[in-house]
Amino acid sequence: MLRLSLLDRSRTRAGYPEGDALVHSVERAQKAEQSGYGRFWVAEHHAVPGIASGAPGVLPAAVGARTSSIRIGSGGVMLPNHQPLVVAEQWLMLAALFPGRVDLGLGRSLGFTAPVRRALRQEPGTDTFAADITETLAYLRGTADITAHPAAREPIPVYILATGAGIGIAASLGLPVVIGGPILASPELEDLLTSYRTQFRGDARPSVIISSEVLIADTQQEARDLALPEAWAMARSRQTGLFPALEPVSAIRSQPMTGRLAERVEGHLAGMIWGTRQSVAEQLEQLTERTGAHEILASGSTFDRDALHASDAELASLLTPAAATAAHPRE
Repeated sequence: MLRLSLLDRSRTRAGYPEGDALVHSVERAQKAEQSGYGRFWVAEHHAVPGIASGAPGVLPAAVGARTSSIRIGSGGVMLPNHQPLVVAEQWLMLAALFPGRVDLGLGRSLGFTAPVRRALRQEPGTDTFAADITETLAYLRGTADITAHPAAREPIPVYILATGAGIGIAASLGLPVVIGGPILASPELEDLLTSYRTQFRGDARPSVIISSEVLIADTQQEARDLALPEAWAMARSRQTGLFPALEPVSAIRSQPMTGRLAERVEGHLAGMIWGTRQSVAEQLEQLTERTGAHEILASGSTFDRDALHASDAELASLLTPAAATAAHPRE
């Protein structure tokens, strides 16, 4: 059966203090656990006005403390911003606090702007991603020259968030790969996944997780309205250079939308999965057939939190029998 997880980026919302986004993330995790999701991952973004989560080693602890069974982790920790030893220590601590529930997703994304990259002390032109992953794995597995503490009771699953060369790194290290973003629409995707599977090394089997924004509502128009706040924010960020908080649909419609801005909004909507229950089920089926993915990491967000929770529950009911029974009981 196709597995289902959530990635929450702690999006801020107009009219709310920024810190409320973290509380909202924890609340979403609690509801995701009730709906039957397998994992709840958080993100890492630095100095981005519309996102409150810049410390992926901190937020999973809050999520873990307010849930009891759902797996918690990162989608992901951006290794260029951290020392591998520090990452390993943070995740070993999380694993000690929440045994059997912790995942570590590792990515290579840099800061969005030059000032942010300078603040993160990133050296231009350097790429040590593969070496940093290997070093992190050594600390987690207790095979490094020094020992990271506390010692792990059991292995911490590690996932690589990747496009292009990163997929090859995941294959060479025998690690699961998480793929999302524009590459999902690329004609090169199938060749990259074939290469990943044929070049995969290690005792485990190749494992592909697809990350995509997924939103469900009763009608296509309602689902489009759910997707609009994120698409609007993305389009505005390209226009102004600033990534804004999510806004209500009514506020978005009251603002002027030039032809170019409207084109960008539609472009972002086209890159999401949204619609009625049946429409989304068909889109997910097509996506998993094309990629051979065994898991969907849904990352949808919107201004209306009640509608978001309802969408999450409906999505879970598509893929988990227990959730389906709860969401659609027999008459």
